[in-house]
Amino acid sequence: MKNEYTITVFCENYTGVLSRIVGLVTRRHINIESINASQSSIDGIFRITMVVCVTEETIKKLVLQIDKQIDILKAFYYTNEEIVHQEVALYKIPSESFFKFDKSEELLRKYNARILSMETEYIVVEKTGHESETKALLKELKTIGIFEFVRSGRVAIIKPMERLNQYLESINQL
Repeated sequence: MKNEYTITVFCENYTGVLSRIVGLVTRRHINIESINASQSSIDGIFRITMVVCVTEETIKKLVLQIDKQIDILKAFYYTNEEIVHQEVALYKIPSESFFKFDKSEELLRKYNARILSMETEYIVVEKTGHESETKALLKELKTIGIFEFVRSGRVAIIKPMERLNQYLESINQL
């Protein structure tokens, strides 16, 4: 049975690392639902977060294969219950439509969204939350009109203490 997993890869920031990881995933005909790359809490180490829907057997094999790559320090996988995650969505809405809609302020409060920019032609609204929340707001905003929509990849923090620090400590003790 396929489940949603979040893969966290810690690596050095070298050209081509992200490409190699994506190549490993796509060669197995696995679709990446979301991907995000950023600096980690440790200087010089970067973190890649991917969301995939696969079986448990497949995720174990994939993470082991990622782990074997040069420049990869360690890769982990998690279920949704083991992480706290969010994503950011931006919506560009026509100003005229937004102000004509009686309940626009109520709609933003309902979804805990906020206005980032007000221009004469459009308003940019930000919503931080889970994918289902950002999609629900998009659906409602489509009724008043929308110029543009963009959503980031998943950003996740692991509920258990960060395993990378423990892993690096165990290597240093050898």
